[in-house]
Amino acid sequence: MGTAVAVATTAINGPYHSFKIMHKRLYLNRAFSLIYIFAILALFYYHIIKLFSSNNFILVTIINLCMLISDIILAFMWFTSQSFRTRPIAREEFPEMLENFEGFPPLDVFICTADPYREPPGNVANMALSVLAYDYPTEKLSIYVSDDGGSELTLFALAEAARFAKHWLPFCRENGVVKRCPDAYFSSDNFVKNSQSHKIKMMYENMISRISNVVERGKVNKEYISKKDEHQAYTKYSSDKFSTNHHPSIIQVLLANNKDEDITDVFMPNLVYISRQKSKTYPHYFKAGALNVLLRVSRIMTNGPIILTLDCDMYSNDPSTPKRALCYFLDQTLWPNLAYVQTPQRFHGLNWADIYASEFRTIGRMNPLGMDGLCGPNHMGTGCFFRRRAFFGGPSSFVQPEIISGRVANKPIEAQTILEQAHQVASCNYENQTSWGYKMGFRYGSLVEDIHTGYHLHCEGWKSIFCNPKRPAFLGHVPLSLNDVVIQIKRWAMGLLEIAFSKYSPIIFGMWHLGPIMAQCYTHYAFWPIYAIPLTLYAFVPQLALLCGVPIFPKISSPWSLLPIFLFIGAYMQDYFLNFASTQGSLQRWWSDQRMWIIRGLSPFPIGIIEYLMKCLGLVTQRFNVTSKVVDSDQGTRYDRGIIEFGVASPMFVPLTTSSIVNLMALFKALLSFYKGENFDGLLLQTLIACFGVINCLPIYEAMVIRVDKGRMHNKITIISIILALYLYIAISYFLVGHM
Repeated sequence: MGTAVAVATTAINGPYHSFKIMHKRLYLNRAFSLIYIFAILALFYYHIIKLFSSNNFILVTIINLCMLISDIILAFMWFTSQSFRTRPIAREEFPEMLENFEGFPPLDVFICTADPYREPPGNVANMALSVLAYDYPTEKLSIYVSDDGGSELTLFALAEAARFAKHWLPFCRENGVVKRCPDAYFSSDNFVKNSQSHKIKMMYENMISRISNVVERGKVNKEYISKKDEHQAYTKYSSDKFSTNHHPSIIQVLLANNKDEDITDVFMPNLVYISRQKSKTYPHYFKAGALNVLLRVSRIMTNGPIILTLDCDMYSNDPSTPKRALCYFLDQTLWPNLAYVQTPQRFHGLNWADIYASEFRTIGRMNPLGMDGLCGPNHMGTGCFFRRRAFFGGPSSFVQPEIISGRVANKPIEAQTILEQAHQVASCNYENQTSWGYKMGFRYGSLVEDIHTGYHLHCEGWKSIFCNPKRPAFLGHVPLSLNDVVIQIKRWAMGLLEIAFSKYSPIIFGMWHLGPIMAQCYTHYAFWPIYAIPLTLYAFVPQLALLCGVPIFPKISSPWSLLPIFLFIGAYMQDYFLNFASTQGSLQRWWSDQRMWIIRGLSPFPIGIIEYLMKCLGLVTQRFNVTSKVVDSDQGTRYDRGIIEFGVASPMFVPLTTSSIVNLMALFKALLSFYKGENFDGLLLQTLIACFGVINCLPIYEAMVIRVDKGRMHNKITIISIILALYLYIAISYFLVGHM
């Protein structure tokens, strides 16, 4: 592992994978970081001198203290981020070495969905079809779909997908189709138009039409139900007592690999629909709870040693992806401690500017490279191949799963005894007084169950691998609305704070179990929401002081002014060259990324912190918001043009809009003073900050004043923000000008 390039070999087939340490990037970053640390220390020295200046008015002292706190937090977050750059490595897999391999382990695929109206059943069907068509032995492949919304619409969509799969799977095999998501294939340039493909496309469009009709009606009519066992499942939904949060468990085997064949007489993979039992009197633990039900049900039905977890708003983009993961699982040098192989989250349909920074290039691609050189990347919630054993204790400390029994030998998955046991482990009270969610399975205690689970696995001694092939393994649907983006990030903020301030905090628990560098990686993630403090202060305090003519930074003629300029430019250039230029990211997408960093700090992060504090005080209950995957044609058009979608009167837009108004007022006041020939030396840095804020807020001004489409800023938000901005200006003027 210490050499520049290494390969994993087996006695039979040769190398399965290789990796290399990114030395050039490593040394350049270390050299820059050393200089940057000295600059940070010098800035703190300047802060202390100014803070204890004898002629400071009390409010000016408070302002200086706020700036010191902001810089301490920024320095802390920058320092923890350097842990990702300690030992970055890049890997490559050789799945072609598995061409003649015969010992493929059974693979269980978990797909999660929770709301048929925000996560369209047609998308769920496409996701299921893309993995049903994997280039993997069909007798070893099982797909489980968890419907946490308890909707007959989702069951119907999957039943339709199962029927269409009998034609789709052989079509993909015979024509060498790589994009095995029907929707993606038929809309791509790779779609070969001939009589066979035209027939398949017509079948697909008819399937989607039937699904859309059922979703529009809100129920499944009898004429759509063809099988007796399906009819029995649908009757459960018709009960007056059935609701999303209160219903019995429903498990329906839609395809069984021991009896269902495609049109070429080839057995098909298993496809199982699961809606776990829910009751208002029992906690259900959101997605983590659903995944644990899938763990138990799949253990009874198929018990595959490898598990792939996926979200329904994605699709498989490469049918060889399971073989890529096996390149690591089959390596006997990695196997004893290998818990999971994580692929990056990638998206299709990104516009030219990626206005919402949906790539998450830093946390989704670059940071995992650095963690891979330590204990391995964090779990990202989807696109992850797990070793089932990893959910039951550490590598050398097995925890016996509390399940009635394991796989019943020689019985098909649709056998009555199998289904009875599956229903029992899917009941809402099964986990009572057990270790599920705490010592085994996906972990409870945080809304971000993915990072929380990966963190615990690493603390138990497991390792992980980052598999980042040139062709993306999975592609997800990009959000088209800023409101959907900030709602999701607010949920992340609450979940991360639940980890940061728990007894498993990376600062203490992680430091003891992972070592200082790996613990710093998780510390950076856990405390990610505290960016809200410095970004909010920098968005308001210097600008309000500028409006009152009060300098808080060094004069531009002073050598001290070079410090904040160097720190600002240095941090931004380090981010651009390490995370964007080195991965062929465009300058425009980098600008969108840094703008979204500011938006996160002003909108979802502070509101997430407030909701977390209210939850700790028992004032609000924990909620899981599902972001919408429904595509609106007008939204899609605006997104393609690079126009940010506001549209709704969300309270999360208020601090963002108020900040944009304050920055514009401050810049206007500074330019007016400059025009009058007033002394500008002490206020130039504050003016530059206001100017930077205004440039970032140009889309907000456009949404407030110029735009007339449905995605413009709501008038209610604009009026509230103007009133707040004026109130802040009057209040700060009274205290600064009236009492100095």
